[in-house]
Formats: sequence, C-alpha cells, structure tokens
Amino acid sequence: MHVLTVPADLDSLDAVGKYVVEAASQAGLDRKAAYRLRLAVDEIMTNIINYGHTEVGLTGDVIVRAAIEADTLTIILEDRARPFDPRERPEPEDLDRPLEERNIGGLGVYLALKGVDHFNYEYVDQMNRNIFVMYRPLQA
Repeated sequence: MHVLTVPADLDSLDAVGKYVVEAASQAGLDRKAAYRLRLAVDEIMTNIINYGHTEVGLTGDVIVRAAIEADTLTIILEDRARPFDPRERPEPEDLDRPLEERNIGGLGVYLALKGVDHFNYEYVDQMNRNIFVMYRPLQA
C-alpha cells in the first residue's frame, strides 16, 4: 500500500481511519478485527495529536504505513513529537468497579493495546514509531 502522510491534526483522523480500513480489507481481516485495529490506531493517533503536538505547540506530520505479509497486517504511525511509549502507561486499577465509581480517562490507551494482536513502540532517529500488528486469517 502507499504511504499516507497527514498533518498532526484531528481533521486527519478520518483519512487515517479510511486508510486502516482499506488495509484491513486488503489483508482479509474480518469486520471485528478491522474495527479493533481502527479503534486502536485512532486512539493512539488522537494521543499523538493532542499530547505530542497540540498541547506543546508543535506542528508536523504523521506518516502512516501499512505492510501486508503472509500472516500479518502491520500498521505503523511515525511522528517527531516528544518520545512517548504507550506501553509505559500504567493499566487502570479500577476496571472491576462500576463505571460511576471509576476515574475518568485512562482507558483509551489500555483498550488500544489490548485490541490488537501485538503492539510495539520504538524511538529511532528522533522518530516515534507505534506499531500495530494483526494476524491475518489462514488462507485455505
């Protein structure tokens, strides 16, 4: 698939979502897996925009790549905001409590990381790389 480069702006979420859905379709993911992947990418992309760029006054682009291999679909988000590894965020401690008793916020990243088959983060050459992997269905 082609590489998608978008401004680090909330208006870019729709284009990124469409790109992810198209990649999922080309990879043969079922609707549920495609939805989980899109939700995960959308959450991390929103955090990149809000906390990596807007909150600190940065402008820039996010590069979105898709790679379809024999058994996986990989989506990579690359940006030049300050380093942030989503895996280092602590898991919510109040998941067993009723919604009205939980703290507001903090679930998005947790759900994003749990929604994909594998997630990795790298900081290479002053570039954040958020890597989402989904396993493709076995071909008969």
